[in-house]
Amino acid sequence: MRVFVTGATGFVGSAVVADLIAAGHHVTGLARTEAGAAAVTAMGAAVHRGSLEDHASLRSGAAAADGVLHLAFNHDFSKFADNCELDRRAILALGEELKGSKRPLIVTSGVALLAPGRLATEDDAAARHFPRVSEATAEDLAERGVRAGIVRLPPTTHGEGDHGFVPRLIALAREKGAAAYIGDGSNRWPAAHRLDAARVYRLALEQGASARRYHAIAEEGVPFKAIADVIGRRLGLPVISKSPDEAEAHFGWFTRFASANVPSSSAKTRALLGWEPKEKGLIEDLDQPCYFKT
Repeated sequence: MRVFVTGATGFVGSAVVADLIAAGHHVTGLARTEAGAAAVTAMGAAVHRGSLEDHASLRSGAAAADGVLHLAFNHDFSKFADNCELDRRAILALGEELKGSKRPLIVTSGVALLAPGRLATEDDAAARHFPRVSEATAEDLAERGVRAGIVRLPPTTHGEGDHGFVPRLIALAREKGAAAYIGDGSNRWPAAHRLDAARVYRLALEQGASARRYHAIAEEGVPFKAIADVIGRRLGLPVISKSPDEAEAHFGWFTRFASANVPSSSAKTRALLGWEPKEKGLIEDLDQPCYFKT
């Protein structure tokens, strides 16, 4: 297949590109800068110059492809609403090009805060504002004749080069002089290695987005305290509990995520795609020097 990938140089996107090429697909990666173009070329993919703001470039990239994987997103939380709107418009541009063609468009979302306190599944529909608008946009496109699917990533998509939630916890521990958890730390975060997550995108694409939602979840839920324990041991810092009232002083804006209890299942995704995770689990992966480089 000829596959157009946005976010091709990102943490998960680069793994997706490598997995697609290894499986024999011809990949074109969106690149906004010269550095991005060089990175795409180094991975063995073709370069398509453009950006999420350049809808003409998105449409032309989609027009030349048998399927599109959309992973690009600006994770600047200070401009989250603006970035969600940018994402929505980009997905619409891609979808308009693919409408009626049966060529799949797979977009990216997450399971964080999807069904707090209970096991989230692929059957759970996200609220239209949750937490990004990619899901709602894909759902709307599906009603308009686009073969649209959604891959939901866990908050802890891990591996070397991770710059997400776990590195934020490590930075907080260094800043505060302790690795903390809230209450008894039994709240759970689902997790997956980036290489395992990449295969979900490929398999969903190869099956023509036959389902609406896929969960790239290798571990249903890792206790938050277990994450804090590794961070504290690796940094030589105490591991302490914070009460809900104390959490804000330690975690700041991250408190909502640190307190989240969002176990998630991938049973239906595994059965449908024949997907089984092969890489290290979160705790084993986290307990490596690469996560603690300064």
